[in-house]
Amino acid sequence: MPFPTLPAPLSRALAARDYLDPTPVQNAVIEAAAQGRDLLVSAQTGSGKTVAYGLAFAETLLDGEERFGPAGAPLALVIAPTRELALQVERELAWLYAETGARVIACVGGMDPRRESRQLNDGAHIVVGTPGRLRDHLERRNLATQDLRVVVLDEADEMLDLGFRDDLEFILSVTPKERRTLLFSATLPKAIASLAERYQNDALRIAVKGQERGHSDITYRAVRVVPREIEHVVVNTLRFTDAPTAIVFCNTRNAVRHLQAVLTERGFSAVALSGELGQGERNAALQALRDGRAKVCVATDVAARGIDLPTVSLVIHADLPHDAEVLQHRSGRTGRAGRKGTSVLLIPASKRRRAEQMLMIAKVTAEWVGPPTADEIRKLDGERMWQDPIFTEAPAEEDVAMGEMLLSQRTPQELAAALARIYRSRLPEPEDVTDPGAGPERRARPAYDPADSDRIEAQGPAVWFRLNLGRRDNADPRRLLPMLTRRGNIGRQEIGAIRIFDRETKFEVRGGAASRFAQTFAQNGSPEIQVEAILDGGEAEANGPKGFKSPRGARHEREMAKKPRRAKM
Repeated sequence: MPFPTLPAPLSRALAARDYLDPTPVQNAVIEAAAQGRDLLVSAQTGSGKTVAYGLAFAETLLDGEERFGPAGAPLALVIAPTRELALQVERELAWLYAETGARVIACVGGMDPRRESRQLNDGAHIVVGTPGRLRDHLERRNLATQDLRVVVLDEADEMLDLGFRDDLEFILSVTPKERRTLLFSATLPKAIASLAERYQNDALRIAVKGQERGHSDITYRAVRVVPREIEHVVVNTLRFTDAPTAIVFCNTRNAVRHLQAVLTERGFSAVALSGELGQGERNAALQALRDGRAKVCVATDVAARGIDLPTVSLVIHADLPHDAEVLQHRSGRTGRAGRKGTSVLLIPASKRRRAEQMLMIAKVTAEWVGPPTADEIRKLDGERMWQDPIFTEAPAEEDVAMGEMLLSQRTPQELAAALARIYRSRLPEPEDVTDPGAGPERRARPAYDPADSDRIEAQGPAVWFRLNLGRRDNADPRRLLPMLTRRGNIGRQEIGAIRIFDRETKFEVRGGAASRFAQTFAQNGSPEIQVEAILDGGEAEANGPKGFKSPRGARHEREMAKKPRRAKM
């Protein structure tokens, strides 16, 4: 068994899922020193932390037994910041505890609260939910807490950044004081330390070492493309890699719709995920990916948050990400929990410098290559054909009889050609594409050079940034300023004007701090909160930090002519 110290039903579930070696965070929480204690764990997304806390509270819930008794008031409560993450956690705990007879249910925004209320009334062993919906069920007395033995706060720093502190404190205040509290967070700022000190008892501090934001299990490739051939290169990359599941990222909903239609027409089983889809449509698309009916997901950044599909081994950036944090968030859909993955960026010549800057900030090294050619793909098809079930599966008697009949009427060469034609007809035809070439001065830059950072920081005037939080997210300067300075590692005096709109916030970072802010913000915290530099004039470079542009000019004036709430810092 890969996890011999665990209850037998969980060890069998892990073995069935080919969990041969625990990840560092899983190892840490099942050690003897962690048994029965409150835990304060810093671990990045994709490190296997969902399974980790499922293992950590196993003995507390099962109490030496192999199966649970009848479901009643819940024994464990897991709180997650987003609907997608909560549903993902529910699925992970469901298979992990399947042999114990556990009943795991989710309570999240966007779902029918009356159905959730009936499920809670029928009883559950583990409840997973978002802060707002859980608080609503508590206030309506749908969720009983008297039997709770464990409370888990997943991605606690993100929940605080999203303004859920009041909800978390309310939930924790109505749970039994003798419970175990497991707090998982990518970063441990003062607010998290304060929360831990108030609601945890002698917590064991676990900091998982050796985890990189750049994802060491991900291979990065930067593919040179001609802009008009990007769709063809997506086709060839999917065909060349032949991934069990792939995600293709676009920057807009229209681009997602168009590319998904193109891929479907070409013969790929593709689904789309974008903000315009309802929850039912999203669930249907994700289920098609999980059960193998679809192999390609075309998505926007927002729609892909919280997606965890174990079979994703390829991410394609059809549109260049806005910044290094988005690059890492997208790429992090693969290479999770010890699995290998590939992240492919499609880079036209006009965007090469911006891509190099982004890779440098992300501290990852990409191999610069040309697009896969049609000849390379056809050669691979010939090699892969022998792995097709038509060859690997034993033939039935009627197959043998029909084969003998065909051999009596056709030559072996004719039959082999017909078989190859049938095999190729099931595959999308590869495209003829162009490699624009590296060019005389297009050598790939190193992943990260501190001297580059020093040169960048010394340049340029103030830079405007855009944050994906606005008035509808209860954004206000008092809340935003500490978050920006903490995650960006800059002083309050280096933040200029803050302008809050309905769906976003624009703010100014003064002087040479812009580059330092961009680098540090991309490395800290959760990908749910995103920042991008506001560019002016397309891909033209600024006189400030390389890759950023000060938005002075007509476009800037049009944007700033709006009359949002404004605060000067």
